[in-house]
Amino acid sequence: MLELAVFAGVTALGQFSPGPDMLLLTRTSLASGGRAGSWIGCGIACGLVLHAAVAMSGASLLLAGASPLARCLRGAAALYLGWLASHLLRAAARPQPVDSSAMAAASGVSAGVFWRRGFFCNVLNPKVALFFAAMAAPFLSPGHPPGWPLALGAVIVVEGFVLWIAWAWALQWPPLKRGYRAAARWIDAGFGIALLALALRLLAAVL
Repeated sequence: MLELAVFAGVTALGQFSPGPDMLLLTRTSLASGGRAGSWIGCGIACGLVLHAAVAMSGASLLLAGASPLARCLRGAAALYLGWLASHLLRAAARPQPVDSSAMAAASGVSAGVFWRRGFFCNVLNPKVALFFAAMAAPFLSPGHPPGWPLALGAVIVVEGFVLWIAWAWALQWPPLKRGYRAAARWIDAGFGIALLALALRLLAAVL
C-alpha cells in the first residue's frame, strides 16, 4: 500500500504539470464555470483510460520515436491544438465582458461538447502514454501481486477524475474569477499562444 501511495503522489504531480490538458481545463473553468470545467476534466480522465492501458501493457513503445503511428498521432494532435488555439485567439481579438450572462450562455452548451474537447485534447497526445509508462516503470518490477499493473492504471484514471474536477471548482474562487474577468482578453491570448506553441512543437516533430 505504501508503494501505491507513493505512485499516487508522483502521478498527482505529473497531472498538474503544464501541458495542453492543464491549459484547456484552466481556461474553460475560468471562462465558462465549474460545470464546463468538470466536463472537460471528465473527458481528460476518459482519455487517461486509454493512455493508462497503453502504458501498463508496454504498448507505449509503439508511440516512441518516429514510428508511423506516433507521427500520425502527433500530426492529429498538432491540428487539434492549433484549432483550440485559433478559437482562443479569436476570442481574445474580440473581447466581450465575462459576466453572469457569459456563464448562462456556457450553461446552454451541451456537456458532450466540453467532454469531447477534453477527451480529444488528451487522447491525441501520445506523450501522455509515454509519460505514464516512464513514470510507472520503477513500480512494475517483479514480485508484485497479480493485478498490480491494473491497480496502477486505476490510480492514474481515478486521480484524473478527482483532481481535474477538484481543480475546475477550485478555480471558481471569487478572487480568481474577478482577476480573469479583469484581464480575460490577455489571459485568453496567453493560453492561445501557449497552445499554438505546443501545436507547432508537435508539428515540428512530425516534419
